[in-house]
Amino acid sequence: MERLERALFRLEQGFELQFRLGPTLQGTEVQVYTNYPAKGHKFDRLKFRPLDWVYPNSREDDCDKYCILDLVVAGSYQYYFSCGDKEKVGGGYIIVDPVLRVGANNVILPLDCICSQTYLAKCLGPLDKWLDRVRVAKETGYNMIHFTPLQKLGVCYSMADQLELNPDFSPEGKHYTWGDVGNLVETLRKDWNMVCISDVVYNHTAVSSGWIHLHPECGYNLVNSPHLKPAWLLDRALWHLSCEVADGKFSEQGVPALFQDEWNMNALRGVLWQQVFSRLRLWEFLQVRVDEAVEQFKQRLQAGSGVGSSPECKKQLKVVQDPQHRRFGNTVDMNSALDIFTPHSMSPSDIQECCICFKKRLEELNSGLYNEMNHHAEQAINCIVGNVVYERLSDQGPKLGPVTRKYPLCSRYFSFLFKDMTLDEEMQLMEQREKACHFLAHDGFVKGNDLLRNCAEPRSEAYLRRELVCQADTIKLRYGEKPEDCPYLWAHMKTYTEMTAKVFSGVCLVNCLSTPLHVAEYMLDQARFLRPDLYVVAELTISSEELQNVCVTRLGITSLIRDAMGAAERQKEEGSLSWFGAEPVGAFFQPSLRPLIPAVTHTMFMDVSPNNHSPIQTCSVYDFLPRSTLVSMACCATGSVRGYDELLPCQISAVREDHQYTCWNSEARTRDQVNLQTGILAGKLALNRLHQELAAEGFTQVYVEQLDEGVVAVTRHCPSSHQSVVAVLRRAIKNPETQRHTEDVSPMFIPGHIQEVVLEAVTNSNKKEDKNINGLPECTVEIQEHIQLKDSKMVKKADMVSKHNSVYQEIMFEKFTPGCVIIFRVTPEPRSQEQLGALRHHLIQFSSQYQTGSLAEHSTPSILTAPLRIIMSKLTLADMNMLLYRCDAEEREDGGGCYNIPSWLPLNYGGLQGLMSVMAEIRPKNYLGHPLCDNLRQGDWLMDYVSERLLAKGGAVGEVGQWFQAMFGYLKNIPRYLVPCYFDSIIQGAYTSALEAIFKYMSSFVQNGSSLVKQLALGSVQMCGVGHSWGLPTLSPHLKDVPCHLSEVTNQVEQCCVALAAGLPHFCTGVLRCWGRDTFISLRGLLLLTGRHLEARNIILAFAGTLHHGLIPSLLGQDSSVRYNCRDAVWWWLQSIQEYCTLVPNGVSILKCPVQRMYPTDMSGTQPTEAWDQPLYDVIQEAMQSHMQGISFREFNAGPQLDSNMNDEGFNVEAGVDQTTGFTYGGNRFNCGTWMNKMGESEKAHNKGIPATPRDGSAVEIVGLCKSTVRWIVKLHNDGHFPYAAVNIPREGQTYSVSYVEWDLKIQENFEKKFYISHDPQDPEEKQPKLVHKRGIYKDSLGASSPWCDYQLRPNFPIAMMVAPELFTVEKAWEALGVAEKKLLGPLGMKTLDPDDMVYCGVYDNNLDNDNFNRAKGFNYHQGPEWLWPVGYFLRAKLYFAKKMGKQTYDETVNLVKNILSRHAVHLERSLWKGLPELTNENGQHCLFSCECQASSMATILEVLYDLLPQQP
Repeated sequence: MERLERALFRLEQGFELQFRLGPTLQGTEVQVYTNYPAKGHKFDRLKFRPLDWVYPNSREDDCDKYCILDLVVAGSYQYYFSCGDKEKVGGGYIIVDPVLRVGANNVILPLDCICSQTYLAKCLGPLDKWLDRVRVAKETGYNMIHFTPLQKLGVCYSMADQLELNPDFSPEGKHYTWGDVGNLVETLRKDWNMVCISDVVYNHTAVSSGWIHLHPECGYNLVNSPHLKPAWLLDRALWHLSCEVADGKFSEQGVPALFQDEWNMNALRGVLWQQVFSRLRLWEFLQVRVDEAVEQFKQRLQAGSGVGSSPECKKQLKVVQDPQHRRFGNTVDMNSALDIFTPHSMSPSDIQECCICFKKRLEELNSGLYNEMNHHAEQAINCIVGNVVYERLSDQGPKLGPVTRKYPLCSRYFSFLFKDMTLDEEMQLMEQREKACHFLAHDGFVKGNDLLRNCAEPRSEAYLRRELVCQADTIKLRYGEKPEDCPYLWAHMKTYTEMTAKVFSGVCLVNCLSTPLHVAEYMLDQARFLRPDLYVVAELTISSEELQNVCVTRLGITSLIRDAMGAAERQKEEGSLSWFGAEPVGAFFQPSLRPLIPAVTHTMFMDVSPNNHSPIQTCSVYDFLPRSTLVSMACCATGSVRGYDELLPCQISAVREDHQYTCWNSEARTRDQVNLQTGILAGKLALNRLHQELAAEGFTQVYVEQLDEGVVAVTRHCPSSHQSVVAVLRRAIKNPETQRHTEDVSPMFIPGHIQEVVLEAVTNSNKKEDKNINGLPECTVEIQEHIQLKDSKMVKKADMVSKHNSVYQEIMFEKFTPGCVIIFRVTPEPRSQEQLGALRHHLIQFSSQYQTGSLAEHSTPSILTAPLRIIMSKLTLADMNMLLYRCDAEEREDGGGCYNIPSWLPLNYGGLQGLMSVMAEIRPKNYLGHPLCDNLRQGDWLMDYVSERLLAKGGAVGEVGQWFQAMFGYLKNIPRYLVPCYFDSIIQGAYTSALEAIFKYMSSFVQNGSSLVKQLALGSVQMCGVGHSWGLPTLSPHLKDVPCHLSEVTNQVEQCCVALAAGLPHFCTGVLRCWGRDTFISLRGLLLLTGRHLEARNIILAFAGTLHHGLIPSLLGQDSSVRYNCRDAVWWWLQSIQEYCTLVPNGVSILKCPVQRMYPTDMSGTQPTEAWDQPLYDVIQEAMQSHMQGISFREFNAGPQLDSNMNDEGFNVEAGVDQTTGFTYGGNRFNCGTWMNKMGESEKAHNKGIPATPRDGSAVEIVGLCKSTVRWIVKLHNDGHFPYAAVNIPREGQTYSVSYVEWDLKIQENFEKKFYISHDPQDPEEKQPKLVHKRGIYKDSLGASSPWCDYQLRPNFPIAMMVAPELFTVEKAWEALGVAEKKLLGPLGMKTLDPDDMVYCGVYDNNLDNDNFNRAKGFNYHQGPEWLWPVGYFLRAKLYFAKKMGKQTYDETVNLVKNILSRHAVHLERSLWKGLPELTNENGQHCLFSCECQASSMATILEVLYDLLPQQP
């Protein structure tokens, strides 16, 4: 359940946002809610609406369903989702960016184009002069003006009246209004293409605000916040102490008015403790009046409230806080006291004893509260002394000098508007409500505190502990939780907000962290009602990204202010990338539909923030221009403060200065005028223009490189045109006038051709001490714009060199001193540009995003003249196996192998999937440092591998190889840093085209199926291929539509039927590829359901030709390597024929298809081609006849040469049919003829030659498969499709006939009698009651040589349930499935043995060889590890019998199944093999020895998805 409230998700307007179910939610009733307004409705933060689910395939499939939000309205929106009856189990926020518009035609101003300049409003002078003063911003390329508050001010930043325009803006005789400001702002927007924003401050107001004294409830005072009384009392005492120190009263005690040293500080500590804290007795505000409490307690006891108990108790007393926070005002909860202290009896002595105990506890309680207050006092003293040291002694502090009434010992925390009086008189005012309400708390913040915590609320002691960094000219505002808590304040600030939103395009949230979030939310909502595309910017001085995101997401902050001064020391590329732009140069092209990942807040990167000191005071003037260049190259909004570009020598103080900004005059330059010759204005104009150009033209990729100390190169790259702009700048971290610096700068290698020098600038200074507010005329910037490289004064030499398989321009610098900047415009070499354009032209067929920058060629390779989909349509699905898959073992069969990435790993597949799996990990993260990307940049080896591998195959596959060869021809001639992203585009486009072609070959079930269906269906292509060493037996020449090809070896036409691999990478080549059992367990899912009917037919008939002794082989090899030692494979083969007849149109026609027999009789050897043909129904009859007559033979070539682990008796194969029950049986204790076929191999553990799971007797799933087959044959015969009605048994020289009807009836009548373990201990059918350890289940076998094996709980009976459900009573089946679910079901697979069994072991390790009989050499292969294919049958059985149990049960089961399948979907998505494994270790843990892809695993899960369809053909 994702809770993403602290994750940031940003999207631009116009995006479609989809909500999809994660794996844990699939199969549950989920509803998504959002407060994003429906079309035509207004936003209401508290009003949520449900979103409708969209089903893309018109099927209620949880894998692919989604909800849609079309994002067309800017703001912050919340979503959450419910699950079943659980409300709000997860959720988060979505930020939709605003769209800013400028000019008469409302042209969009992209956020990354913003160049903002901050103006201190008080320095603008009269309103009628503003245009002349802000013209400086226009003429230097800025497109946004940020005004500090334009309201009537108190002191510093605080506003005296939020609704009144500053009267200083109206000269004598005029009265300007907000309407006039609005007209000016609109003029700037329309005529100058400039957006205006202004500050809003919600957390405080000025002390001089008239309205706060008329409405003192709007602040924190001693009436509405009585918990502040101790803090107020301390504040007044400190003020009186400060006055006394200023008057010299404590000089003799070492505390003079002018502090000199540490000795004074220690003396101050003593005075504070003795003169302030000891006298105030602040602990009394916490304590209980003991005598009164004891008397009240005694009266309650005497009234009979106590009950006999022990008077000694260690429980805590409950103290009741006095709402008025008076001295000794706290009381004790008498009910809790009576629970704790109760007398033994009501005698006076017992009551007295109890009261004494109660009094003792109260005194202990008061003592603890005394210590608590003293702890606060110690912290307060530390803070006071620390503040004095900073303000009066520290070199970093303001050095305030002696203590005076103007500069007191410490800041006042509360306002005091009354005349001077003594502390005792002031204490009397504290209890007078009409006066106490005017003692208002000042605003401030606490360093290191939770910045979202309100330090004036009761839970904080910051005011008492003197931890506040106080702003004594402000009053902290108290909003409460909702407008009703303080109506006047909310209404006042709402009007202020609406007034601001009407005038300005955006706001800057000042003191954002000190403003209650719910207040800022409400106010910004009001602003957005009037201006939906409100631009919101803020500066958050916190390092915690989570806390930052809380503010950004809840308030819908568009941009966060970052200060380049803070980034000046960051030399690491990683530290800057989040500000310069998250996309690196050469980033991969992302698909249009992609997962939404948490983002970084959009940045306004400023060379100096409004709150920072002038950089001239902290660093060299030589650093101004380089820092501005660094900022301008950022892929985000940028900003500066008026005065920075003019190189002002000191900060314009928001507190003390009354200077006015200079005006623009391009002709003259006087002290009150500026032009492009002032400071770095000319350079800033060029940089601002460049910044806007880069953003507008899509230069979204960034690379930052540290060349030398102080020398930084920033590259902005356009991913469509592949032009770059490279800025090289030299910082002056150390002042070059006082610190030595080297003249040498390392050469720089720039890939491509330098088209021009966009800007070359050098800072020259003859700085003098000048405190004028205007610029430094002695400091100039010499610039050149748009010059040729040969005309540069900073480039000594520029040569074209070859490096890393690419052409670079080597730049040698000269006279590149601190303060220098040079910016190059770079294009690819003409040849590279041509190749890139052609490449993008051919990629348009995959995505329109390649249209920009594409170029049509004069002569295109012929293979590229047609779309790739046309070429792909020629490939068969067997060809697709070659194109997409084939693991290393399969590749080596053809003399090759999978591509090995140096310093990493080989790819899992030789085909495209091997690359796609790795690229899927790299692409979303733009992990260009991955070894695969390194390999692509370093050489063409991988490209050649991909194309040459396919070219060698010839035919249609070879054509695809030609296509790759032609596309890679372009790729080899582009800059190497671009090779990874375009290689990925080519591979991804080809892969997608291949999938589209594949699915066109497949059934409507796949074509219209979910993404999970399609992924599993690809297992059919993955597992079915044609190879030299694993060809199927030759089919009858009389059979039609058999695929053939011309053999490269014999030069003759040969059959080339696909063979199905059991698993990758272990069971895919040679004799280990084709397992009879695995083939037919998988055939229905991978071939029949996917529509590959011809391939299924050929495999069925090929194996039919191998029938021998009534069995088909477990391993399909040549001659002596063929093994007929499994009893179940033939029954899976017969089940597959039945499925073929059922699912394939006119499927029963297969029964008449000719079968070419390899062994016409049990005693004959293999026969030559065309030696023996017979119809399939004859072969089926032979198999049935053989079992009824009994099978007994010894494997051909028996002995260690055939199987080095098997005991001699294990080579004896027996099978038959019990004439009483009709059950098939077979095997012995030395062989293992079912799918649980692990043979012991360890001599050390003495299990060699011993089967771990012999399952001899009648295995439950084989009995079920036999019943299914017999029932089917009965129907076939009745329908006239099968000529045989019975099988014959020779007995005592005579032949007896057993009809299929009779055989079917016997199994039906006996199955539950013999296999069901009932709850009745006296069940007469139960022959071994002592071996029963679980009831209500079905036995795993009947008649095993080890009787206890029959009773083991294993996942085999659900197989019988699915193939022959008629054998099972619904209620009994449902109960048994419940036991299996509880005991056997794992995250992905089914435990192969009951975990309660004594030999259970869930971890499979085939390499382990020790003396552990049950584990050595993987002996526990089927004794606990969780196999996947049985899950398919279990889930199908659950669905089948749930439907019998009723609609509610079925619906619940469907949800369960969907939830379980979601785990398989997740595994498929994450698997580099793109398959489901053979097995896992316990609890779904990865097993090193398992096949990563197993045919049966994918097939049976696909069958479950088929069964989930509402209707089946």
